[in-house]
Amino acid sequence: MTKLRHGAFLPPFHPMNENPAACIDRDLELMQWLDRLGFDEAWIGEHHSAGWELISSPELFIAVAAERTKSIRFGTGVISLPYHNPLMTANRIIQLDHHTRGRVMFGAGPGLLASDALMLGIDPNTQRDRMAEALDVILRLFKGEIVTEKTDWYTLVGARAHILPYTSPHPEVAVVSAVTPSGGRLAGKYDLSMICVAATNPFGYDALAANWKIANDIAAQDGRTMDASRLRLVGPMHIAETRAQAFENVKFGFEPYLNYLNNNQPRFIVPDGQDPATWFVENKFGVIGTPDDAIALIERLYEKQGDFGVFLQQVHNWADFEETKRSYELYQRYVMPHFSKANRPRVESFDWCTDHRDELSEKRSTAARAMFEKHEAEQKAALTRPQKGREAW
Repeated sequence: MTKLRHGAFLPPFHPMNENPAACIDRDLELMQWLDRLGFDEAWIGEHHSAGWELISSPELFIAVAAERTKSIRFGTGVISLPYHNPLMTANRIIQLDHHTRGRVMFGAGPGLLASDALMLGIDPNTQRDRMAEALDVILRLFKGEIVTEKTDWYTLVGARAHILPYTSPHPEVAVVSAVTPSGGRLAGKYDLSMICVAATNPFGYDALAANWKIANDIAAQDGRTMDASRLRLVGPMHIAETRAQAFENVKFGFEPYLNYLNNNQPRFIVPDGQDPATWFVENKFGVIGTPDDAIALIERLYEKQGDFGVFLQQVHNWADFEETKRSYELYQRYVMPHFSKANRPRVESFDWCTDHRDELSEKRSTAARAMFEKHEAEQKAALTRPQKGREAW
């Protein structure tokens, strides 16, 4: 089985009564915290409307975050390809690949918010096709090809990237997948990584194995197999020392989060009289609980999906910042080692000592008695030896 890696998926979600500059600064601080804790990667979203998701350029955010961190990798999660000329996108990613010395990943998508597309005069029905067109061109530019191509939304004439990527042959490329098969089709066609952004949503959960199968089936047509280590599943969670504490923590921001998601598209309609956080957990949309609950969620994803490479926590600001940081710390302390089995040698050593306790106790007692006997013998020998001073007198 693939060694599980751990990361974060940062849309981000920020309520509209907070200072926006402070919100972005806090996102950067969170990236530093994740780096310090040893998380493997973080993906940064692109949004232009609806008020909550403040980052319009994941590349700019990543450039700043990379300067403040040491080892965590950053991905665009995602660049909405229909909003950009593909040559411009390719050049920005290549430049960022050089800035970060290979710590950047390129995540591509069609654009999630219809409000973004409408502001740009783009028909949402065209976005998935346009994403596929742009992705094909960008991959060719990454390889150093010269592209002349005209579509109904961009024109390229002898276009080329005038520097090639720092990473050979190019940064890791990922496509998003939620419910529709479009992400799986592109991943299989181009041998790309895949990010399942709705892995714990019942609709996305039900589509997990099907979309990965689509990717594998299309790859098989070209004689290839998909690499499960490049499959990423996203889910929201907040953990604390107890479930009661976790539920208390999320009173800070859970309901506004749910209201924002429903404002864009009604998806999480809580029945009258039910507590939203309790309803959310009971319907298995995510975790509000303990490290054991986080482990159980990931195990459930394994049961549905099979092998995968990375679990990405959706960053959501359900709790205040200190409790949010604490949640990631608890994840690092207890969830990561459960899946890496980093403590297995320690447990085996402890258990071996338990199994041999009587034998070890006897050996310690025997060694202690031997030391006392040796000491007494040496003392007796010292008393019976002639003393030089007396002999001389």
